[in-house]
Amino acid sequence: MKGWVYLLDDEAAVLDALDFLLMSRDIGVRPYATGPQLLAAVDAAPRPLRGVFLLDIRMEPMSGLMVQDALMARRLRNPVLFLSGHGDIPMAVDALKKGAFDFLEKPYSDNALVDRIEQALAVDAAMHTDDARVAEREARLSSLTEREREVMLRVAAGKLNKVIADELHVSVRTVEVHRARVYAKLGVRSAAEVATVLAG
Repeated sequence: MKGWVYLLDDEAAVLDALDFLLMSRDIGVRPYATGPQLLAAVDAAPRPLRGVFLLDIRMEPMSGLMVQDALMARRLRNPVLFLSGHGDIPMAVDALKKGAFDFLEKPYSDNALVDRIEQALAVDAAMHTDDARVAEREARLSSLTEREREVMLRVAAGKLNKVIADELHVSVRTVEVHRARVYAKLGVRSAAEVATVLAG
């Protein structure tokens, strides 16, 4: 399966049609008829939340824009796409200004819709990959002791073991041990790689 779409539309016929279309293209669908239902599901879902949102703009009791605001308030960065009617262009532009991935005007082409959803899913996958890299980097850095961190910063600056030993008032052998531990914990093999890790 290529990914999940959180689908929000208050018309049962639209939900059914989009569910069928997306499932036929190997895209999973979680359909909801109201904003509160979708947000309740989002709140109950494990993090990180994977997938994209496809929202109808005009809905009650919450419009698609209000749902977008609620997702932003939850610090969710998943791509959001909107389905909009002809008269909704100003609202759609507002959605884009708030970071929406795209909006498609009804009636839309099935192929165009699926293409944009697949592109949004690719963006979502890339964001989660980046998040995982950042989380791994932070975990590796937090595993260092205070002394290892002091050695790491000096190694990254290109300082020799003897200079580091003088600055920290320890033996060169102690610096070598700490340096080896820093390399092991960070998963690197050189001072240049240490500097790269620190640069993020």
